[in-house]
Amino acid sequence: MSGTTAATRPPEPDFSAITTEELRTYRDAENRWRASGTARAVLGEPNPGAEIVWQQVALPGRDLPIRVYRPVSTGDGEADTRTDLPLVVHVHGGGFVGTAVQCDWTNSHLAAHLPALVVSVEHRLLAPDSSLANAADDGWEVLEHVVRHAAQWGVDPGRAAVFGESCGALISALTAVRAREAGLELKAQVLVNPVVDVTETMFDYPSIAEYAYSPTRALPQLRLMQRLAVPPGADAGAFSPLYADDLGGLAPALVVVPTRDAVADHGRRYAERLREAGACVRLSEYPGARHAFLTLPGVEPQAEAAQTEILAFLRAALAK
Repeated sequence: MSGTTAATRPPEPDFSAITTEELRTYRDAENRWRASGTARAVLGEPNPGAEIVWQQVALPGRDLPIRVYRPVSTGDGEADTRTDLPLVVHVHGGGFVGTAVQCDWTNSHLAAHLPALVVSVEHRLLAPDSSLANAADDGWEVLEHVVRHAAQWGVDPGRAAVFGESCGALISALTAVRAREAGLELKAQVLVNPVVDVTETMFDYPSIAEYAYSPTRALPQLRLMQRLAVPPGADAGAFSPLYADDLGGLAPALVVVPTRDAVADHGRRYAERLREAGACVRLSEYPGARHAFLTLPGVEPQAEAAQTEILAFLRAALAK
């Protein structure tokens, strides 16, 4: 997972006709690039105020990698001995490709400036043998594990939030629902360019039609994501927060929507549903920004403003 050596980005394949072997080859090459020093020009440099390490967390039946961001010591040992940091459990985007490393820029910034312990879930990626159910379990069970062992992690279990991007925002939204059902109180949820509908209606939104092939070829990727996420015969509604029976009582939400994004209307509609259910929600749109803009500060000028807004939202929500 680690490494900052130079890497070459692979060309984008034809997602509409990709084979399983081709998908794995592409995913491995793309993730090597995203974890490389070469990618920092696009993905941003980590904040030096945070220590970043890979760890393994023991979950039921498996060990899962997580990327942990902790504020560095100020020299007096305070950061090393703190036992009351707020917790932010983050889930990266990508669905069938992606790594927590691609989000170092924002996660390290949050760790340093909230300050907080940020745990980014290296969830099982979507594949023909790994559906969205696996990724959703990874997001929820990491949160549950860290909260249950709060003293070991040095966090305040009463000040926890979830934060996800794209498919990771889908996982985070599902996690927020599961937290409510389990009686685990979250202080906030941050959902950036979220996908919230993987049913047959996933593509029935004006933004999908408008941005299907520009500024990126989003539609073939979304179709592949849906095929991998929900196997034939599975209940897609169970993994579509937009169609949850009850969205009441969920943690206050910040929904960040870049407007030049095929799934922009997913975020807008989910914010509406949360509001209709009585949840506290802020919808924040970034005109002209594209999907995944928060991970692209080197090429997306609004990434810094979005990061600043997320920091302020979480700081208020996680305050003692």
